[in-house]
Amino acid sequence: MSVLEALSRLYSQMGFANVTWQMGLMIVIAFVLIYLAVVKKFEPLLLLPIAFGVLLANMPAPDWIPAGLREVLSAAELDKLPTSSLMAPPVYATAEGVLTLAPTATTVQTGGLLYYLYQGVKLSIFPPLIFLGIGCMTDFGPLIARPQSLLLGAAAQLGVFVAFIFAVALGFSGGEAASIGIIGGADGPTAIFTTTALAPHLLAPIAIAAYSYMALIPVIQKPLMKLLTTKKERGVVMENLREVSKKEKIIFPIAVTVLVAFLLPAALPLVGMLMLGNLFRESGVVPRLTQTASNELINIITIFLGITVGATAAANTFLTVQTLQIIALGVFAFSFGTIGGLLLGKVMYRLSGGKINPLIGSAGVSAVPMAARVSQEMGQKENPNNFLLMHAMGPNIAGVLGSAVAAGVFLALFGS
Repeated sequence: MSVLEALSRLYSQMGFANVTWQMGLMIVIAFVLIYLAVVKKFEPLLLLPIAFGVLLANMPAPDWIPAGLREVLSAAELDKLPTSSLMAPPVYATAEGVLTLAPTATTVQTGGLLYYLYQGVKLSIFPPLIFLGIGCMTDFGPLIARPQSLLLGAAAQLGVFVAFIFAVALGFSGGEAASIGIIGGADGPTAIFTTTALAPHLLAPIAIAAYSYMALIPVIQKPLMKLLTTKKERGVVMENLREVSKKEKIIFPIAVTVLVAFLLPAALPLVGMLMLGNLFRESGVVPRLTQTASNELINIITIFLGITVGATAAANTFLTVQTLQIIALGVFAFSFGTIGGLLLGKVMYRLSGGKINPLIGSAGVSAVPMAARVSQEMGQKENPNNFLLMHAMGPNIAGVLGSAVAAGVFLALFGS
């Protein structure tokens, strides 16, 4: 091999020889997401690993696809394969020596690191485990003390179904539209769980849209809260919630699990794990399990979930018209979710004789506890003596249940 040939071969293995403008654009998008996570602190726990996953997925690298496999796959099949070797699936050989992606006895080439971690997303393992940790960290007391908060959480799911209808009108299939609609639930793990089951090819844009808009909840909600409520309504000081007994807190997760199992089994993986985590917390008999699930376990799963979801955002599949439509529909979903909660909050304000502050309705979009904090900020801005946080936590927690139930409805209707 001559020096010129050696240099040419070396250059062909460099990223410079394999980069495309699409990859360059995705790298810029990754930088923007990293900036939002690190500098603006927009949902950094998940946005940062997602952003780095996007970066890894779009790093120019030598072609990992063996020549023999390229010969047997169609152009459409090749286009769907990841460009990054980190997300490359394993390659097998049949008894006749033909290369294939279908599992056979002989492995010719192992998959990439992130491909194997991604199986936790693909097999719907990570989102329920995230819910287990959330359950360990959640106090359902405000919801139990004011059960009507469930109605506010349900009303805030308006965004889910409005976005679903718009998505169908734009030509998305039922499963795709359902996955897009769940963005309005403001619950990232639920969006990932639903999309993995109904529209896995849309996972990257839906997950990134869901977590990006969750981080932008103060920006999206505050103008709508000012528009739809009066100064008098925003200044309403609510009475203190009653004290909830330990017995009630222990019975609640058990009762919810049984009820969901009988009414909507498709939602049980999410709701069941959420309630198990909460039972760990409220029973007080398994502090080590509670500590592990709410700290070490949820942190590890968050890293794996974020980086692998981000790694699905390869330039060849992410930069499409569908992605732009999903991002636009995400805004509709969050906005109408907020509107639904606020409107029912105004109804409750009237029916209660002015004792319920309608601002707590906007917290029904889930995103615990950010949405509740926004309600608190808006209420205190009008009246410094107004403390809405605990009142808003009821609808906020109800929103978590509401989004899981909405996901269960979609899975029952469009799942295989």
